[in-house]
Amino acid sequence: MPNDANFLDITLFDKEYRIACPPEEQDALLRAVAHVDNKMREISGKTRSTNSERIAVMAALNIAHEFLSPQNPLPEESPASAQSDETRLDFGAAKRRIALMEAQLDAVLESQNTLL
Repeated sequence: MPNDANFLDITLFDKEYRIACPPEEQDALLRAVAHVDNKMREISGKTRSTNSERIAVMAALNIAHEFLSPQNPLPEESPASAQSDETRLDFGAAKRRIALMEAQLDAVLESQNTLL
């Protein structure tokens, strides 16, 4: 590699990856890796699924949902600042969309499992 100081070897759900990352951001990336790995293991334990791709997608959806939930305002927003109706997120619609994506993902993955 050109400069190994700009890369970080990580492990997510027992798979190793080499990620480009400036040295000053490595601690933050390692915290993110730990969070994602924990979420993947939590989902795997609940679903008893061994399909790492499905688990990764579900972890990403869960983390995005947590980030976008009304209890966690977006970083540029302060709890005291009011949003206009045009910029307010419809969390019900977002949850329904995530549920639809999950159902579609399940259907696609199930059809691929039957091919194996």
